Amino acid sequence: MARDHNYFVYIVECSDGMYYTGVTNNLERRLDEHNEGIDPKAFTFKRRPVVLRYWDRSSDIKQAIAWEKQIKGWSRKKKEALFKEDWEEIKELAKSKSTLRQPSV
Repeated sequence: MARDHNYFVYIVECSDGMYYTGVTNNLERRLDEHNEGIDPKAFTFKRRPVVLRYWDRSSDIKQAIAWEKQIKGWSRKKKEALFKEDWEEIKELAKSKSTLRQPSV
């Protein structure tokens, strides 16, 4: 029988307002690690405390990593729409970004 795995894509808001996106197999432990400041070289070390703003669970690590990478490429506004689960706003923000990339004729 296959074991069910849990992988979490998450976004935390740092004390300076910056967002950090990551993936983990233990969300509670990972949040504790961010807030304890285990690694002085880590992005969140000097930005503590952090607050969880979003998380999503997956049973497939490849899907979780792909979702994490996609979110990391998003604008701040798009991430904030994700916090609200406002999929219409996310679509609109995606359209406006693709319009900006269109070459002028």
